[in-house]
Amino acid sequence: MNDENARGLQPVNPLLQHDSHIGGFALSLAAVLYVFVGFVLGIVILAAGIEEGSDAYLYLNYLAAPVAMTVAMSVTLKYKKFPVKRAFPVKCHPKYYLIALLLIFGLIFSVSWVDTGVTEFLKLLGYVPKGRDAYLPNLSGGLVVPALLVIALMPAIFEEGLFRGVILNSCKDGVGTVRTVFIVGFAFSLFHASAEQTVYQFLAGCVFAFVAIRSGSILPSVIMHFINNALIVIFAACGLLDASGNLIVSSGGEIALIVTSAVSFIGGMVWLVLDKKSVIKCRKGAVKSFFIFASVGIAIMGVMWILSFFVR
Repeated sequence: MNDENARGLQPVNPLLQHDSHIGGFALSLAAVLYVFVGFVLGIVILAAGIEEGSDAYLYLNYLAAPVAMTVAMSVTLKYKKFPVKRAFPVKCHPKYYLIALLLIFGLIFSVSWVDTGVTEFLKLLGYVPKGRDAYLPNLSGGLVVPALLVIALMPAIFEEGLFRGVILNSCKDGVGTVRTVFIVGFAFSLFHASAEQTVYQFLAGCVFAFVAIRSGSILPSVIMHFINNALIVIFAACGLLDASGNLIVSSGGEIALIVTSAVSFIGGMVWLVLDKKSVIKCRKGAVKSFFIFASVGIAIMGVMWILSFFVR
């Protein structure tokens, strides 16, 4: 038997039998690069004498994740030979954009209230939540434009590219529909390393993933993500958020928003569930493959999540 035939009969590494290892690799690489880029930016901030909490400080910190994700996605696609069109599908039926609007309205005005409950619970344990000023730069006048670009548009593109693009589309065929939704939601939430927003970000991440799988496109979730972040910036610029970041609204208006948005959310979810698309089943070993390759990223972001309880 010649060497070529012998190589053809060699057993394939079971961890590489499913493309889910590509998603795990991308997550770990993004986490490593996020820490590295953050370290470099920290040096720049110190060297330039940029004051903590200033607009320059906030904007530089917002740039760390997009830079890390861009490099991680580029390296993953090239090194793992994962097709760009498969990672970032864009075509879908127009109805999914309507579903996306129904769901994001529901997420923002009904589901997001879970953050308040989580924050109050954490405060009982001694946690001190960050105020709105810890996240948002000066939004007066035309300054709202760069804020929308960096806080809303860039995350919508790069975070969706990583989580609902590379990770989701490398996992769904092997991991299956249901498990992929929860894995992507978990990874999305953990990557943000925010104690008080963990539950909402997990739920939002799962919903974004479900929309992406059902639509077969990354664009509806990109729009949902942009609207979610953009409304926060716009509300703050218009003085509609209190110091804690909660929407300032009358009790009657609050009830109306919660009820209508809850109906919108339920309607959107039912529409997706009843969508005539088959549910992909999980293949043996696919979940294990993802988590083994994602273990470095999970460990890094897990530590950062724990530190978010203590670092102000």
